[in-house]
Order: sequence, then C-alpha cells, then structure tokens
Amino acid sequence: MSNTVVSSFLKRCCLLCFFTVSLQLFSQTPPRISSEVDTTFIKIGDQIMWKVLVETDTTAQVIFPEGQTFSPLETVEAFKTDTTRKKDRMALQKTYALTQFDSGVYKLPAQRIEIDGRGYFTDSLMVNVATVPVDTTTQKMFDIKPLMEVEKSNAKLWKIMLGIVLGLFVLGVLFYWFVIRKKPLTEEEKEALLPPYDRALLELKKLENSKYLIQDEYKQYYSELTDIVRSYLEEDVHVSALESTTDELIDKLEMLKDAGELELDDDTLDQFKKILQTADLVKFAKSKPPTTVAEQDRKSIEQIVIKTHEALPEPTEEELMQQAEFLEEYNRKKQRRKIIIGSAAVLALLFTISAIAIARYGFSYLKDTVLGHPTKELLDGEWVASSYGYPPILLETPKVLKREQVSLSAEEKEAISEISTFNYQSLAGLFSIEASSLILTKGAEFKLDLAIENYLKGLESRGTKNIITKQEEFTTVSGIQGIKTYGSGKFVVPGEEDLVNGNYLILSFGGEQFQQQVALTWLKEDPYAQEIVDRILKTIEVKTEV
Repeated sequence: MSNTVVSSFLKRCCLLCFFTVSLQLFSQTPPRISSEVDTTFIKIGDQIMWKVLVETDTTAQVIFPEGQTFSPLETVEAFKTDTTRKKDRMALQKTYALTQFDSGVYKLPAQRIEIDGRGYFTDSLMVNVATVPVDTTTQKMFDIKPLMEVEKSNAKLWKIMLGIVLGLFVLGVLFYWFVIRKKPLTEEEKEALLPPYDRALLELKKLENSKYLIQDEYKQYYSELTDIVRSYLEEDVHVSALESTTDELIDKLEMLKDAGELELDDDTLDQFKKILQTADLVKFAKSKPPTTVAEQDRKSIEQIVIKTHEALPEPTEEELMQQAEFLEEYNRKKQRRKIIIGSAAVLALLFTISAIAIARYGFSYLKDTVLGHPTKELLDGEWVASSYGYPPILLETPKVLKREQVSLSAEEKEAISEISTFNYQSLAGLFSIEASSLILTKGAEFKLDLAIENYLKGLESRGTKNIITKQEEFTTVSGIQGIKTYGSGKFVVPGEEDLVNGNYLILSFGGEQFQQQVALTWLKEDPYAQEIVDRILKTIEVKTEV
C-alpha cells in the first residue's frame, strides 16, 4: 500500500514539473523580424530608406547593424531607434539611409540582428541604380581628369596657432603680474625708504598714539622709545648705538662733540642721558615713572632727534652718492626678487601642467605631442574614406592613396586583364599602405596563395630579412571572407644603416576572375602605427562582383 502511494505521488510531481516547464516554454514567444525599403529603384546619389522592425520581449537585448555593413551600398545615416511597448512585448524600429554613386544593380546583403546573443538575419534584396541621362548633343563630353597634387589643408592650423597664442598670453600675464608690474608699496616698505630722520619722527608719532601707557606697558613703551633714537643715531650719526650701553653711547656722542663732528650742547646730552637711565630702570628694575614723565620723555627724545639732525654737517657729495647707490641697490634687489618669484610661478605652472598631462597620457605621449611624431600626426590628422581600384576596395586611411603605374610582363598580361595599384609611403619610418585590384583574363586560374607569395618575394627583393609568416581567416564587417597573412621581419628604411624590426599584414580577397589585396608595413615598437592599422582593418570593405 505504501509503495502505491509513493508511486502516485512521484507521478503527480513529474506531471507538475512537465506542465510548469511547458508553460514557461510557451510563454517565451520567439522574436519576429521584418524589413522593407521605400523603393528599389533610385538614381545615382539618391537615397533609399531601409527599415527593420523587431518584435521581442521587453527584457531582450537587441543590437542593430553598425557602420558600413550594407556594402556595396553606402550608409549615409543611421537614425535613432523608435521603441514602442505593449505589456511584456516591445517593437523596435531602426531606419537607415543608404545610397550608391555608381550605376548598376546591387544586392543589399542580409543584415544580422543580434537578440540576447543570438543572430537573426533579414532578407536580402536587389536595388537598381540608374544613371542620370545626359544630352550629348548639347553637352560636350570630356575625358576624366588625371589626379592632381593638392596642398595640405590648413584647417587645423588656426586652432594650433590660437592655442599657442593663448599659452603665450597666459605666460605674459603671469610675467607682467609677478615681475614687471609695480605693486603699491606697503606701509612698512614706504617707511623703509624714508630717510633716517623722517622715519624716526614718524615712529615717534606712532609711539605717541600707541596704547602702551594706557595699558600700563611701560617696558614696551621705553624699549621702543630707546630703539627709535638708537637706530636713528646709528644710521644718521654713524655711531654704534644699538649695541652700546647708556654710558658708552653718551661717551661716543661727547667724543663726536669734542671732535667738532656733532654740534650738541651739554644740556641736550645730559637730558638724553637721564632719559636713557630712566629707560634702563624701567626695563631692568621694573621701575614705573608717572605717565606725565613718560610722555615728556618722548617729547624730549623728539627734540633730541631734531637737534641732532640740525647739528650734523651737510652731507658731502660722496655721502649723497653712497645714499643713491644704496637706493639703487635696494631697487635692484627688489627687482631681482620679483624676477625670481615670477620665474618660479611660471615654472611651477609649467611643471603642474606637465605633471597632470604625464599622469593622464604618459610621458611618451606628451613628448610625442610636443616634439612631434610622424605616425602620431597621421593618427590625429583628418582621415579619408575612399574607394580604390576595380573591383573596388573601400577603406579609411590617414592619407589619400596615390595611383601607381604597374608594368606587366608578357607572361603576366596573359593572366591579368586589368590591374590598379594605390599606395602611401610615410617619409619617416616604415609605415606604408598599399591597395591593389586586378581582373583576370578568361581561363586564368585564381590563386590567392600565389599573390601572397609574390608579395613576400617583393619584401625580400627590397632587402627584408628574417620574415616570419602567420595566416588566418579574416572577415569584413559585411561578412566577406578573406585571408589574413601577417608577421614580422627586419626591414630596410631609407636613411638608416641598420635593419629595423617591423611588422607586415596582407589581406587577400578574390573570386572568379578577380583578386584584391591590402598590405601594410609599420615599425614594431610604434604604438601609433598599430592604432592606425587597427582602425584601417575596421573600415575595410570589398566588392566581390565584377
């Protein structure tokens, strides 16, 4: 009985799990994809509007085609995705504007829509591109003009010049502000430039207006009083007063008086001696004279300064010259200090800017930006998107590839009906780009391996050594398969005595009666060249219909 109950219970659990899984599976409705164009017949240069509609769950992640995936048609613009939601479903509509500048019938290839990592493909269709009719009876026909040399565009030159001008302007403002500009003098600087006599009277006036006596700070009061008069005597009378005791200072003044160099009367010297002795008692014996005495002592010192100044003989021409030299030296030191501060400020600014740039971009990048680097200039310049040869090779390059005249031997002419080669070679370094297309004669055998082998033989004939070769499949954005041959070697560079380490890469495409090839070479240790190569590879498209 127990076994029957257990068996029944297990059957019910299995049925419940089956129905749960079934409900989940039926609830996940598969996505629906549809596409359409507004017309399949246009004139050269006109546009068609290709729309794709995706209906899927609201939680799904949908990725639409990007870039030139519609080759041989060219993408003019990819409009924003229009999204509408309804319960747990959403409808995404993406519109692309496409065009073509050659007449003919073109196949718009199936496009891959990725939904939650899984690829879904739209239908392909044919588009007719018609030429614009030209009345040759009234309009003369002319031959196609040959390629012409065009001067390098200076579109970015004004931006570079503006940056340089702004940088120089900032440095000039800083130099003016810290070096040339005459800043207003502070009160202390103005006092320092005054003659000793005027400065002493000014300092005595400040002492009169001080609050020392009000705050009962007699020691500070008499210290400043004696310092003022001692500094004046040292500067104007040229006697060592600051380091002398009271008796020593009075003795020195009396000696000057006896020698006839200082015409002071005995009463003035006696009065000065009494004031200095009072100051000594206040500073060292903590004596505290009446306020009226302290005020009278300041007035007496002021009269002593005046009498001393009047008693001094007129300065000689030599003394006046020394005073002028002093002022000149003072101004020189002040100007030198401004220059040092200004230069330090400019250097600090340059150091800060350089440190920030190095921290963000690295030293090598900053050095190459300031001093220049040939391949970095190519990478940062204006790139050109163009089509080369027939069948055409579409790619973006930092410079326009120039057509190269190719002479074929009699044996090659038997196999090759038409060939077109375009290349660019950097003036500095190893960087080069080459694109070539050829049409084979009827009955000629298609051999991509032979084309790759011929290119490698060409490298060897130009002096390349130690060539290492690797090979793998390559797929363009639109899904066209090709062969990628790449590796390294030691290359010959014009102007260099020794061989340099370099890389090469060959992309080969082909089909019945045609072959296409893109080849690049660059220095192995050149990061900017590697970035250029990576960017070029992302833009390569080839048309496989002759």
